[in-house]
Amino acid sequence: MTSTARKAPWIRARSAQAAVAAAAVADVFRASAVRDRYLHRTDASPHKSGFISMIFVYLMTLAIVLFLVWLARSRRNAQELSPRASVPSRGWTIGAWFIPVVNFFIPRQFVLDIGRASSASWEQKRDTTLVNLWWVAWITHALVLTVGSRVAPGSMAFVVVAEVLMIAAAVLLGLVIERITSLQSSALGATVPVAPLAQA
Repeated sequence: MTSTARKAPWIRARSAQAAVAAAAVADVFRASAVRDRYLHRTDASPHKSGFISMIFVYLMTLAIVLFLVWLARSRRNAQELSPRASVPSRGWTIGAWFIPVVNFFIPRQFVLDIGRASSASWEQKRDTTLVNLWWVAWITHALVLTVGSRVAPGSMAFVVVAEVLMIAAAVLLGLVIERITSLQSSALGATVPVAPLAQA
């Protein structure tokens, strides 16, 4: 008897969760440094905010890459677990995040599709709500950040709201990753081992 080689992407999940958390914390320091630059203009402030912003960009890039690596593997597992389910192609799963306007709507649906295809234990109301809350927090954060930088640069109100939304989005994304990976782990663990063909 040989068991399936498929496994839930726990290492990828943990790596993505850690990177997302680190990027969220770095964003808080970045926002604080940028605000200080507007309020207390000194020779040191642009260098400090620039350095912290650079660290944030590196961490955010890492978080994006690790999340997409996790998502691609989760998509593959979901497709194998539910061959007839509506699951996006590998290229579209990644590419949709980088297309303007499309990336405001389609990726959320992809995550939902992958979650539903991962296990019959997907709870439509609870799990869909979790994904929706994450997506609303993330999109609202991006909008508040954009509006705040144009309307009132350095505004404490905009900074606080944006960072609360960023932390909320990071926590919720961590829960989404945990939920889908757990579902796949249970589903893959329940897979019946495949017996080799009998020799004639």
